[in-house]
Amino acid sequence: MVTDRQVRRLFALMTTEGSQEIASSKAGMDAKTARKYRRQGRLPSEMPVAVHGRTRPDPFVEVWDEVQKLFEDNAGLEAKTVFEYLQRQNPGRFQDGQLRTLQRRVKGWRATEGPAREVFFAQQHPPGRLGASDFTHMEELGVTIQGQSFPHLIYHFVLTYSNWEAGTVCFSESFESLSEGLQNALWQLGKVPQRHRTDRLSTAVNNMSDPVEFTDRYQGLMRSYGLESEKTQAGHGNENGDVEQRHHRFKRAVAQELMLRGSVDFASVDEYRRFLAAMFERLNAGRRQRLAEEMAVMRELPERRMESARREQVKVDFGSLIYVDRNAYSVPSRLIGEQVEARLYMDHVEVWYGQKKVAEIPRLRGRHKHRVDYRHIIDWLVRKPGAFEHYRYRDELFPTSRFRMTFDLLEEQLGRHQGSKEYLKILELAAKESEVRVDAALRALLEAGEEQISAEGIETTLGAEHNTTVRDVQVAAVDLRVFDQLFSAREVLQ
Repeated sequence: MVTDRQVRRLFALMTTEGSQEIASSKAGMDAKTARKYRRQGRLPSEMPVAVHGRTRPDPFVEVWDEVQKLFEDNAGLEAKTVFEYLQRQNPGRFQDGQLRTLQRRVKGWRATEGPAREVFFAQQHPPGRLGASDFTHMEELGVTIQGQSFPHLIYHFVLTYSNWEAGTVCFSESFESLSEGLQNALWQLGKVPQRHRTDRLSTAVNNMSDPVEFTDRYQGLMRSYGLESEKTQAGHGNENGDVEQRHHRFKRAVAQELMLRGSVDFASVDEYRRFLAAMFERLNAGRRQRLAEEMAVMRELPERRMESARREQVKVDFGSLIYVDRNAYSVPSRLIGEQVEARLYMDHVEVWYGQKKVAEIPRLRGRHKHRVDYRHIIDWLVRKPGAFEHYRYRDELFPTSRFRMTFDLLEEQLGRHQGSKEYLKILELAAKESEVRVDAALRALLEAGEEQISAEGIETTLGAEHNTTVRDVQVAAVDLRVFDQLFSAREVLQ
């Protein structure tokens, strides 16, 4: 605290010293403080005394007992909510500018007289003991695949001691995603920690028709790797705080890397997966020393991975459809009436008949959806063209926008019935020849403004492309003397 004596000395020195900084230093005070006293021209004892504490009457004195009771009964109430309540109860008495006064008083009451607050206890993680995992949504980053939005999640696994992390792209919080993601992380790591912690996996359980089945499969996965399972309490996400914090930092790192990349668009899902794999490798690069401590005490992997698929026995109905996990998928029509095995993986469904895989289909996301491949049913649609008009899944029979444009054009030119027949012949051609080649032929015809498009004309075009051969192929003659030279060189070496 600056004294009167220091300030008097300052005033005296300022007349003899060349600069204010030297004078303030000799007076034993900061240059900024010296400027203040020089500007004021008064001693500290002559300065006005700062007023501490309340200078106005407390507007909430008369209602404070009621306010305090509200907060005692409902600890989660906010001061603003109570202030708006008081304004409704006492019209015109409290002005908006008094909200801050109430907030300060409530804050002081909570700190001195309010209920005890929840304490979070920092945990010490021994190496190799715990791996934590959870799903995190990635939509906020705006990643696209060939310009199309790509809603997805990351199954995120973290070792709590070293913070080593790994992730798998998935599309739902299903058991298959959890199993695939966890096993991917463990096999990439090359070892197994003692325990595995997750949240309560309520979404994954709800995705199963039978919660008991989920529990059995999850416990089987834990046994397969010798893991002890831990679950957080409902509504206590902070108990899995290690992985929750890594979610935030990982997504921030991905966002920064996307900015450096200059684009959020990827040519394929595989390219995006490679991008994320490189991200994880960079993030883990600085954790090698602590990871080595964990690797030294963790257990070895089992001999083989556990199958992540869920198997269901289903019957192919007369529409050449199977119903798996509350979604419909088409299969080859030759299987109608047969019992097949559907194997549900994280991102695809395999259909097995006997010991042979007969179809592999991308897995649908959500419920009560359908995926119909025109190749499975086109033979019979050509025979029954009348069924096309009101077919429940007709929209699935337009592989690209050009197929749809062609159908509309044919229907306009030939009428509904005849147009449908001609379109189905074109679709049959795509199934038997090549969808890509037929689509390219349709694009050429539509861009050229052809008045009449027909299956016969497209077939002729494809045939002409197929018969195109490369002529005048020149094959250079082989100089046999080269072989003589090789044999001579060999004799010399021997």
